[in-house]
Amino acid sequence: MIVVKLGGRTQSDPLLPAAIAALWRATNGRVVVVHGGGDQISALQRLRGEEPVFIGGRRVTTDTALELVRMVLSGLANKQMVSALVAAGAPAVGISGEDAGLLRATPIDVAQFGHSGIPSSVNPAVAHALLAAGFLPVISPVAARDAVDGHAPEAGAYNVNGDDAAAAIAAALGADELFLMADVPGVLDGHKLLLPTLTLDAARDLVASGVAGGGMAAKLDACAAALAGGVLRVRIGDLAALTVPDAGTAIVARADATGVA
Repeated sequence: MIVVKLGGRTQSDPLLPAAIAALWRATNGRVVVVHGGGDQISALQRLRGEEPVFIGGRRVTTDTALELVRMVLSGLANKQMVSALVAAGAPAVGISGEDAGLLRATPIDVAQFGHSGIPSSVNPAVAHALLAAGFLPVISPVAARDAVDGHAPEAGAYNVNGDDAAAAIAAALGADELFLMADVPGVLDGHKLLLPTLTLDAARDLVASGVAGGGMAAKLDACAAALAGGVLRVRIGDLAALTVPDAGTAIVARADATGVA
């Protein structure tokens, strides 16, 4: 099984639906899609007079922003993606992390990030049920609230970074691969050259040096979480890399995992 996280400009690429549909057929229906929609959220925030704020590639989610996050991610962006995939021949069904408590989260830091959360648990039953019935799950990363400090979970939602959500869902599903789609061919070094393979230690160095920042830093954090959760293979790449196993950047726990020096 492969979990594909969509985001950035690639999410609106007209070639994307056909590529996902082809992957669906090639894997005999063993694909799960997790998507973002940050540009649309930011645009609506600005229309409502609020400038988006990000820290380390993760959105600061105010009360107003949370309304827009749910509206865009679980509504507009999800249904646009589902419609495009169905038209391309893939039997897509759109759900969110809130549905059946598929994804639960706890706050990152309320004072700093507001209603932004980090995955705390995944109940993959609904995704397994859809896959078993022959459907392609398309998941919005809006999460249900989890229990905090022993208190029962509250109604409401947390905005979870799509890469973090995809990593947690991939681990819970026992995915063979997590593919994080980017606007670039993969992780680039300080000279803007593609790194075919990257260890977690080297990834941390890229983040610490500022070479990998913002959204790419968040992707590398998600890669580490996925590997720690048992996902066998993690890649970062663009749309062209989706169906080419050696394309993009493969993230590995350590150098001897791939035989590189």
